Amino acid sequence: MATEAVVRIQSDWDQVLRKNEGEAWLSCRSPGKSTLYGTLTCQGVGSDGIPEITASEGFIVKEITKKSLLVSCPRENASTRFRAPYTAFCRIHQKSVTCLDISSGGGLGVSTSSDGTMKIWQAANGEIRRRLEGHVYDVNCCKFFPSGIVVLSGGMDAQLKIWSAENGSCVATFQGHKAGILDLAIVDRGRNVVSSSRDGTARLWDCGRSACLGIVADCGSPINGIALGDSDNTVNLGSLETMPSEREVGTEGKLLLLAREDKKFQGIGLQTRQPVFLFIGSDAFNCCTFLSSVYLLAGAQDGNIYQLDIRNT
Repeated sequence: MATEAVVRIQSDWDQVLRKNEGEAWLSCRSPGKSTLYGTLTCQGVGSDGIPEITASEGFIVKEITKKSLLVSCPRENASTRFRAPYTAFCRIHQKSVTCLDISSGGGLGVSTSSDGTMKIWQAANGEIRRRLEGHVYDVNCCKFFPSGIVVLSGGMDAQLKIWSAENGSCVATFQGHKAGILDLAIVDRGRNVVSSSRDGTARLWDCGRSACLGIVADCGSPINGIALGDSDNTVNLGSLETMPSEREVGTEGKLLLLAREDKKFQGIGLQTRQPVFLFIGSDAFNCCTFLSSVYLLAGAQDGNIYQLDIRNT
């Protein structure tokens, strides 16, 4: 049984051919015949983001899209469609991306950058939908509410803001932190949110009134990252010292994780405000998450990732 001719392409062709005059190597090999070599050359990228590509003698470019390329070799009557292994959205930000999130339906993305911008874009193609402007200085963190049409952000200006993803307007601003906000968490469906700051505090907020419902933790050290989840029912979250505000919704049974600059990883009962555990690591903790209702992960500045069992930290 004869083997058909095969067209091959340079492995990083999808990136090379998005640069003006970028070149990628081609070859067509047929059993028993000499291999035909050629190149693809980018003549520029159109306003629609699709590159204009020409092939050297012996090859023909038949079809180009943002994610695929169909190349044929008439001599061997062979053609191959190459699909990009991933898509890079290069036009959203000009500098490093510091935070991003995707809406619950997967249709929209929101991201912040060290270029000082925060943008909402189509997850399918990277097309920018809205620019969210209103923070002073850098925006550190952003997160979609469960509805997928509202965004929460926190910045170096010590403010939290709520935005409409539909028209880009800022619908609420929360003030109370004394230093830049470093991370955010949304409680259940979003009537309450939690923020952490360089001022060493984690605060619970009422979105409906743009008011702080209380300081959940005051660590005396920047809280670089937080995570909020349902606690395992075997874990004692502490008892209430005072009745919570009627504006608190969905805080019962929630454990708030704090990744602290002072090498400490801490758990706090969100409703009770009581400490649940305190773990001392080898360096500053930058981020944390729930692996399950029992197991936790925390990442430290020195490269260590700690896995903890909440029942025995």
